[in-house]
Amino acid sequence: MNYQVIFIVCAILAGSFLPIQAGLNATLGDAVKSPIFAAFASFGVGTLALLLYLLLAGFDFSTARTAGQAPPSVWLAGVLGAFYVSAIIILAPKLGVALTFSLIVLGQMSASLVLDHFGLLGLPVQSLNWPRILGTICLVLGVVLIRKN
Repeated sequence: MNYQVIFIVCAILAGSFLPIQAGLNATLGDAVKSPIFAAFASFGVGTLALLLYLLLAGFDFSTARTAGQAPPSVWLAGVLGAFYVSAIIILAPKLGVALTFSLIVLGQMSASLVLDHFGLLGLPVQSLNWPRILGTICLVLGVVLIRKN
């Protein structure tokens, strides 16, 4: 079996869930009159879902002690995730889901190029080249076209 195809399908599926999550979270934020509480509730439900998965998968929780050995900076990932979800809940109703996510993808690709080029965060170096630059320019053009309505 070609696992690469499975990974690609999973990536596409995960990406397709983000705008759905944005819409659901924005609706929740409107219902509770607080985008930040909606983000908090979303993380709470996600935490419970992950705990249930770990329990069903038979995860050995004794290994969690080694998390304390990770560099302190890794815990910023949770803060970044909270910012991301909160920003989407606020931005999607104001900008529209398509524009919000086209801008997010542009930000993701720009940051990804920098991380790859310099091998930051322990990632392997993948030099910046013209096809990658052209791909990012195409994303910028895509944002402009989506913004034009």
